Amino acid sequence: MNGAHDMGGVHGFGPVEPEPNEPVFHAQWERRAFALTLAAGATGAWNIDLSRFARENRSPADSLSKSYYELWLAGLEQLLAERGLVGADEIAAGRPIHPAKPVKRILAANDVDRVLSRGTAMAREPTAPATFKPGDRVRARNLHPATHTRLPRYVRGRIGEIERVHGCHVFPDRNALGEG
Repeated sequence: MNGAHDMGGVHGFGPVEPEPNEPVFHAQWERRAFALTLAAGATGAWNIDLSRFARENRSPADSLSKSYYELWLAGLEQLLAERGLVGADEIAAGRPIHPAKPVKRILAANDVDRVLSRGTAMAREPTAPATFKPGDRVRARNLHPATHTRLPRYVRGRIGEIERVHGCHVFPDRNALGEG
């Protein structure tokens, strides 16, 4: 998916000017939007790649008009609505109006550190030997899928070298479609 979120190497946006000693959160609502996204994701209603896709699959005007954590909040609202966990009226009101829908899991406050430090189960047992090894030269595919991809435009079609092999993992592009 070629979207406004994939701006690496795009001309006309100027250099990235990092803020010296930038805090992770500039305001309390950003911290809360991040925490709510993690807690809602822990319900098992979607996976990490679907969550990323919900933030990145926005129109350029919408994407470029929002701050980083506004995109996180918009993606969360989208996922919650798509799964029937909240209604449009609740999003507009900013509070629950209807009885809570059942979910697979609830992330309790005292479990946050343990759950987040554990990470997610994205590793898979290999079904065949690795195709590439460190030192191999490779060319990234030059593709432009209509759906989610973790292959940025500036890499597509370019030659690179394998530095290390991390094992077998879920393919994010398929996982974002619920096919992980």
